[in-house]
Amino acid sequence: MLADPDSKTIRAYGVLNTEATGMQKGFARPGFFFIDTSGFIREKFFEAKYRERLTGNSIIAKLFPELGQEITDTVEAPHLQLALEQSDPVGVPGTRVTLVAEVRLPPDVHVYAPGTQGYKAIQLVIDPIPQLELKSAVYPPSKTLYLPAIKERVPVFEGTLRINQDVKVSSGSEFWGSLGKDGKIFTITGKLEYQACDKTICYLPTSVPVKWDLHVFPLDRTRAPVDMRHK
Repeated sequence: MLADPDSKTIRAYGVLNTEATGMQKGFARPGFFFIDTSGFIREKFFEAKYRERLTGNSIIAKLFPELGQEITDTVEAPHLQLALEQSDPVGVPGTRVTLVAEVRLPPDVHVYAPGTQGYKAIQLVIDPIPQLELKSAVYPPSKTLYLPAIKERVPVFEGTLRINQDVKVSSGSEFWGSLGKDGKIFTITGKLEYQACDKTICYLPTSVPVKWDLHVFPLDRTRAPVDMRHK
């Protein structure tokens, strides 16, 4: 962060929030640039709604999955290993965090990808919470597997796959007021549904419970010193 009272740097980057009024007039639209070692912008992450903000950890998780996740739990699951991760254990109103279900399959075992016909595709299902907005789950690219016994080609996942689920904390003023000084802990629950198969057998469809905890704190409303405020 830097002090930019006249919004010169904000305008130079082309991120002035023209919708903002009052105390927030002249502010930047919050977002992230990924700049490589040569100084080139390789990626940028901005949301359509300026009150919705990705965290730094969630960006790192999207760019470098091996660096940006905190493992919160491992779950016993038939025919695979399941680890639950999240980009951030805490958030504030407007925060967008990433939940992850990492699935590791044994050799010669696969699960069916979304879009499969006639089989139970793997699916991460999160239970709704009024104060949290669920985005669409993101699945990795699948591969096509040929089944010679029935002469079918089906989309599957093998090896290790990561299912990302972004969750946005409400930014409504009524919700802010309900958090109190110490915030609230929200337990996010759901299930992972799938059908695992190996070279000789397709096992019965399975559903495994999943759970994450997110501690939501109220926003810090303390203003910057007068000489650092936007003019």
